[in-house]
Amino acid sequence: MTTTQPGRRRLDTSVPTPYEVATREPRVTSARWSRLLLLAIVALWVLSTAGAATSIVDVGAPSWLWRPSAAVLMVTYSVILTHRVGGYMRIWVSLTALLALATVATGMNGLLAASAGVTAVISAVSAVLFTRPARTTPQVLREYVVMLALCLSGAAGVAAWNAAVDARAFGLLVMAVSVTLALSIVWRLGSGLHGLGRSHLKLLVIVAVVAVGLFFYGSFVRESGSPALQDLLDDTIVWLRQNVGGVPRPYEFLIGFPALVVGTSMRARYREGWWVCVFSVVGTVIVVVSLIDPKAYPSYFALSTLYSAIIGLVIGLAIRLVFLTPRGRRAARAVQQSMRSEPKRTEPLK
Repeated sequence: MTTTQPGRRRLDTSVPTPYEVATREPRVTSARWSRLLLLAIVALWVLSTAGAATSIVDVGAPSWLWRPSAAVLMVTYSVILTHRVGGYMRIWVSLTALLALATVATGMNGLLAASAGVTAVISAVSAVLFTRPARTTPQVLREYVVMLALCLSGAAGVAAWNAAVDARAFGLLVMAVSVTLALSIVWRLGSGLHGLGRSHLKLLVIVAVVAVGLFFYGSFVRESGSPALQDLLDDTIVWLRQNVGGVPRPYEFLIGFPALVVGTSMRARYREGWWVCVFSVVGTVIVVVSLIDPKAYPSYFALSTLYSAIIGLVIGLAIRLVFLTPRGRRAARAVQQSMRSEPKRTEPLK
C-alpha cells in the first residue's frame, strides 16, 4: 500500500492557457481555399514590394511600374491588417482599393499624399500586429525580422507613391494616426489598463517617460537649444554620415525596437505585453516614412535602419534580461505563469 506524500500543489505551466479574446469565425471554411488565398496574398506582397522597390533601387525598371505596385501593396496591407484584427473586409479593403484606383488613375497630389499616408499607417501597424509571442531568444529574433521586413516593405510602398509633401508634417500625422489606431486595437487585446500589474505598469511608465522625454528634448534642441549644442549635434551627424554611412535614429533604437523585443517576450506569458508593443509602432512609423522625402538617399536609409536595428535589439535583450527574468528560486516560483497561446500569424486576433 502506497500513500501520497502531502505537499503544495503546483500549477502545470507546460500546457498553454486558452486564448482570452473571442475571435471571429473563419472567413473561408475550406482548408484548400484558405491555403490558396494565403499563397495569393503572400505572392502579391512579394511582387508589389519588389515593384515598389524599383523606385528606390535603379534596376532599369520603367517608372510607370512604381505607383501600380504601391497601389497593390497598399491593398495587400489592408487585407493583412483587416484580417488580423477581425475587421470587415468588404468595407475597409473596398475603400482602400477605391483610393488606390483613384490615385493611380488621376495622379492628383492630394490623393498621392493620402495613399502614401494610408500605406504608411497600415504597414507600420501591421508590422507590430503580425508578430507573435516570443518565449526564447531565437523566437525574439524571428519576430524582430518579421517586423523589420514588413515595415521596410511599407517604406518602399510610401516611396513609390512619390508624393510631394512636407516630410516633417507628414511624419507627425502618420505617427499620430498610427499610435491612435494601435491603441484602439490593443485596448481589447491587452485587457485594458486595469489588467496591468505593478511591475508591468512600472515598465510601461519607463518606456512612456523615455518616449515623451525624447520628443520634448528633440523639440527643445531644435527650437531653443544653444548654438554650441546644435553645432555639436550637426558635426556628429556629419561625421557619422562620412565615416559609417548612416546615423542611428534615437526613436527607433531607444523606444520602438526595444519595445518590440520586450513586448513580444511579455506576451508569451502576459496579455498585457500588448501595451508595450504599442510603443514599437513609434519605431516602425519612422522606418516607413523615412523615404517620403525624394532627397533621402537609399544607402543612408538602409545603413541608418541597420544600425538602429542592431542597437535596439541589444537594448531590448538587455531590458528583457533585467525585467523579465525571475531572480532566485523563490521569485521564480512566485511569478511563474502559464504560457499564453495566441492565434497563428495568419489568423485573426479578435
